[in-house]
Amino acid sequence: MEPALKMRHDPVYPSRRSPILADNVVATSQPLAAQAGLSILQQGGNAVDAAIATAAALTVVEPSGNGLGSDAFCILWDGKALHGLNASGRSPAAWDLNRFQDGMPNLGVDSITVPGAVSAWVSLSERFGKLDLSTTLAPAVHYAEEGFIVSPVIAKLWAIAAELLADQPGFAQTFLPGGRTPKAGQRFHNPGAAETLREIGRTKGASFYKGALAEKIVKFLKDHGGAMTLEDMASHQPDWCGTLKTSFDDVDLHEIPPNGQGIAALMALGILDHTGIREHGPDDVMAVHLQIEAIKLAYRDLHAYVADRDDMTEIDERALLDPDYLRARAALIDTARAIDHGVGAPKRGGTVLLNTGDASGMMVSFIQSNYAGFGSGVVVPGTGISLQNRGAGFDTVPGHPNCVAGGKRPMHTIIPGFAMKNNQPLMAFGMMGGPIQAQGHVQLLLRTEVWGQDVQTAACAPRWRMIDGVKVACEPTMSQQLRDGLSALGHQISVESPDNAFGFGGAQLVQRLPEGGYVAGSDPRKDGQAVGF
Repeated sequence: MEPALKMRHDPVYPSRRSPILADNVVATSQPLAAQAGLSILQQGGNAVDAAIATAAALTVVEPSGNGLGSDAFCILWDGKALHGLNASGRSPAAWDLNRFQDGMPNLGVDSITVPGAVSAWVSLSERFGKLDLSTTLAPAVHYAEEGFIVSPVIAKLWAIAAELLADQPGFAQTFLPGGRTPKAGQRFHNPGAAETLREIGRTKGASFYKGALAEKIVKFLKDHGGAMTLEDMASHQPDWCGTLKTSFDDVDLHEIPPNGQGIAALMALGILDHTGIREHGPDDVMAVHLQIEAIKLAYRDLHAYVADRDDMTEIDERALLDPDYLRARAALIDTARAIDHGVGAPKRGGTVLLNTGDASGMMVSFIQSNYAGFGSGVVVPGTGISLQNRGAGFDTVPGHPNCVAGGKRPMHTIIPGFAMKNNQPLMAFGMMGGPIQAQGHVQLLLRTEVWGQDVQTAACAPRWRMIDGVKVACEPTMSQQLRDGLSALGHQISVESPDNAFGFGGAQLVQRLPEGGYVAGSDPRKDGQAVGF
């Protein structure tokens, strides 16, 4: 019989936490949000209800990574089948390349596409939820109205963001009470968000896209020079898009199809299938070298070809995941040296991730994001709606498939992950944090499924992040021997301060046990936790 917890390798990493084992679990980056999801499970909700409750609570208690104006994606196992949901929004119809002759702005009203997270909550609730939407949003309403005590990592990110965003429309009014950011341990209230959440629940999201809330969003953006219209908001629809997959031994990794970067994780895993990575341990120099080289190759294609699926007319996912193509890409890897494959230089982002599982076997991987921390910095007064800056994900090179245009989805960094084994659910997982996300999916999957580490050990393990060319950032917890070995192969290694833990993401993992129940892990780089009963 297969052991319940595979531990062929059992290294102890700094800041190691213990995994949580239970029949019903939630793992996310903020403890109050995790407990919000758990409370919904205890009220008879299922894993989808818990995911919605957790996601909504995160918009309140972790505003440094997401908000009511975020986008979202989801992969879920309903007990019989796997489903993928793309709830990312499109650009205003009036946008064109002429509007952005100086490049895509990272902040302000011209960085905002239609926010899709609320539509994800509504679609998930209507199709798979057991409880009504107002019930699942109730914990978030409570935290917004009664206030919550700000946690340390979020307080720090809040203060950093305020230096950049204080002058953006509506930001200070909502997020700088008394002219300053709240410190860790202080209580923060967001009454506007409480009322917005109530209205979303009452109207099942209709107000946000076609009613009073949509009117407030559009008017405020128009007052500040934005191009968003009521028609742009009303035309938004999330897509049940299914998943793409790559097999590695007896495990299938599933990702959301483009416009997200999940395909890069699939490509890298498919490339690694043709290397000798299985012959090495999780922290061996060659194992890390092979992963870095595979990621470089995948990211070069990601930034050249991936865009809104409707605009991938020449090179599509079938071409990028073709087994013969990936085998040929693997042949480019030199085990003796690092190679500059000409990858791009991805930007960092701000995201939240959560995973849930219930006693019936339903499992959810859900991710929502503002992109860069508080996103555009634009906050609609009196509503608590902070708006993402996903428009910054467009390109401005004419003819590029990801070139900005009206009514188009930009290339997204946020990706939920899901692993299947023998056609049964194995793990709902992911890693927030901009360009490390696809890289992180590969690192987490290999650690848990090839090297047998439990999910919490895999979350705690030192990480690396490909930057561009042969530049690689590593955490200071990575052994000097490993760093020296990578340098000897030609990788330009930089060690990033623990203060920049955000650059190495935040992993959340929920793994199904062979005899039922789950083992869950939560990243120590965040304030969050895995909880269960």
